[in-house]
Amino acid sequence: MSSNTKANNTALWDKNRAVIRSSIGGWKVGEAVYSHGYSMMDDFVGKLSYMQVAILNACGRLPERNAADWAEQILICMSWPDSRIWCNQIGALGGTNRTSVIAATCAGILANDSRTYGAKPLMEGVRFIQSAQSQIQKGVTIEKIIENECAKHGGKPHIMGYARPIAKGDERISVMEEVQKNLKIPFGPHHKLAHAISDTLQAQFDESMNFNGYTAAVLADLNYSPMEAYRVSFLGVSSGVTACYVDTMGKPSESFFTQRCGDINYTGKALRQLPE
Repeated sequence: MSSNTKANNTALWDKNRAVIRSSIGGWKVGEAVYSHGYSMMDDFVGKLSYMQVAILNACGRLPERNAADWAEQILICMSWPDSRIWCNQIGALGGTNRTSVIAATCAGILANDSRTYGAKPLMEGVRFIQSAQSQIQKGVTIEKIIENECAKHGGKPHIMGYARPIAKGDERISVMEEVQKNLKIPFGPHHKLAHAISDTLQAQFDESMNFNGYTAAVLADLNYSPMEAYRVSFLGVSSGVTACYVDTMGKPSESFFTQRCGDINYTGKALRQLPE
């Protein structure tokens, strides 16, 4: 088949022309609303938590109630009403400029979709701890795993799920581990390995596991893939963003984090005459 024929092959588009197909579910008028084979009115309402349904829709399988409750507490730990936090600052700017709460919150969520902080590092955290567990099963030592990771970053311990840019340690881990115990979610192999890696990093580099590392390890023990972990965390910062929006919405317009030109440390070219 020539490249020109391939370019003009519209069979896939013709198959889906003027029809919406779904393998997930939908509303059959007069019958039921279906989601992944469940009747939402019969099987969900009054029986499941919102978080269970959210995870089902994100991953395609229904979690146990204790796992969904654990995930909900994780989201609480990820969503602080502090306008200094990058995504929350967007919500606060939305409020001070009188945008809608939906626009401001969605913009804040988009800021969470980053490779260096937020949702995508959680995906990388799951990928790392699953890889580390696989290496351990093959006889690789924790020290060697750390050595190999450090070699990727010029000898520095830049391992996803470990270290914290502002503070040492992470107060959320012990709180969530208590929640985990109360919900009867076992401390699985990935979770135990995460602590062992943390102990070794602490001894070698004075760095330890952060909240990303804890969350990634438990999600791995619950058999979530890196991409599923990313999907589950989509609501992670929304509540804090909305809180900061409401905070500035109740104050005078355009009064949040104001600055004079002189407040900016300009390091560019000196003042000069523009050519005529």
